[in-house]
Amino acid sequence: MKALVLSGGAGTRLRPLTHTSAKQLVPVANKPVLFYGLEAIADAGITEVGIIVGDTADEITQAVGDGSKFGLAVTYIPQSAPLGLAHAVLIAREFLADDDFVMYLGDNFIVGGISDLVDAFRAQRPAAQILLTKVSDPQQFGVAEFGPDGRIVGLEEKPEHPKSDLALVGVYLFTDAVHEAVRAIKPSWRGELEITHALQWLIDQDRDVRSTTISGYWKDTGNVGDMLEVNRSVLEHAEPRIEGDVDDASEIIGRVRIDEGARVTGSRIVGPAVIGAGSVITGSYVGPFTSIAPDCRITDSEIEFSIVLDGSSVRGARRVEASIIGRNVEVTPAPRIPAAHRLILGDHSKVQISS
Repeated sequence: MKALVLSGGAGTRLRPLTHTSAKQLVPVANKPVLFYGLEAIADAGITEVGIIVGDTADEITQAVGDGSKFGLAVTYIPQSAPLGLAHAVLIAREFLADDDFVMYLGDNFIVGGISDLVDAFRAQRPAAQILLTKVSDPQQFGVAEFGPDGRIVGLEEKPEHPKSDLALVGVYLFTDAVHEAVRAIKPSWRGELEITHALQWLIDQDRDVRSTTISGYWKDTGNVGDMLEVNRSVLEHAEPRIEGDVDDASEIIGRVRIDEGARVTGSRIVGPAVIGAGSVITGSYVGPFTSIAPDCRITDSEIEFSIVLDGSSVRGARRVEASIIGRNVEVTPAPRIPAAHRLILGDHSKVQISS
């Protein structure tokens, strides 16, 4: 069994971060989202992985390399434009050959991994297996429709009037039957080859398409709110560990990880939180659900429920929360602007000015 990981796409909902960085490499608890997916694939016993790359190919290849650090053998498959998930399957035909495979969206996050799902698929081998989860806003997702017998009968991409609240999670399992399906469908109104259309083709051909509804944690980390929420979820399970230097004037409370080479002086860190290697926290408060990446500087500031990326500094900030701060950013107080009154007064005027 192989894996196909999608790491193209422009990441428009995470701009301006994704103007200069791949959305799959934005870190959660100081580790890129993509890495969690690759680790889950390796844990499921899959070793051959094809990664679909687009405009950010150089950054993805530099971060992942040949895959050996994950116990994987990685093949990179260029996609000229984000033309749909089914298009990714189409262009990966040579790599996939006739093998079963799991398709994993590189910006998705699933707590607990995919090992059980892969094991069940290997044992039963339906034409396709999809994951579903209940969502409050199904119009934003691919949505499933079920027949009276509980079997899936239809899929619709971002419907105006959803027929259920069960949305497709960004992990799919296929036999080689899907290759005929992606060749048979036409581009949607968006100009993309939709995987929901390929799945619908399989259903219409009476192929065995099964679904599993997951109750565990899943997020598409495509926007700032979801990214911060995933960071919160991961930090809640982080192992507390103090490997850096913490002076006697500092206070460490709760589940806090301070990596080797980090320094904390005269500060209060309340977990869950992580401070990356080489970062320096001075005279500051770092609150719950905050990830400070390596080589950052937090000075005379308060920050919580936030993600700070490599090499950035926050100085003299009274309060920062629910924020994502990119790489090599400087946050400082705005200079004071002298207050002034500009007056044009006629003769014999009387004016009162409050200071």
